[in-house]
Amino acid sequence: MHALAKNWWLLLLRGIAAIIFGLLAFAWPGLTLLTLILFYGAFALVDGVLAVVAAITGGAPGSRWWLAIVGLLGIAAGLVTFLTPGLTALVLLLFIAGWAIATGVFQIIGAIRLRKEIDNEWLLILGGIISVLFGVSMMVAPGAGALALVWVIGIYSVITGAIFVALAFRLKKHA
Repeated sequence: MHALAKNWWLLLLRGIAAIIFGLLAFAWPGLTLLTLILFYGAFALVDGVLAVVAAITGGAPGSRWWLAIVGLLGIAAGLVTFLTPGLTALVLLLFIAGWAIATGVFQIIGAIRLRKEIDNEWLLILGGIISVLFGVSMMVAPGAGALALVWVIGIYSVITGAIFVALAFRLKKHA
């Protein structure tokens, strides 16, 4: 508690930075999406290189072949992301959409199978239908889906930033 209170201003700066990022996400959603995609590309590339290095410098060769494959896939994903960021965004959105559809279908199937054992299984069916509709709408209009994801990230950043700012001022009182 003492260490947190002593450095309350660091939490304040983090909160301010999060609020600014959130507001910028609303002001420039396209740039925010591109930045997030490029950060993913950098992560995949660095992670891939480190995995290959670990495979080369690790223990017995027979036990690290999978690490080299994972590393090469990471490097490939990073390069594809940098060379075609729009394609990466589309693939990510389609992956999220597919996941939502699959989750919704399995929720509906589960609710139908459980209808004799639980009450109000229609709530699980409703959740499944909403998930399927969300996934289908993301596939039909990926641009709107990307914008929605950026807005969710922006909202999250602003709320988290406000919480950090409030906590920083509370910690300042304890210092």
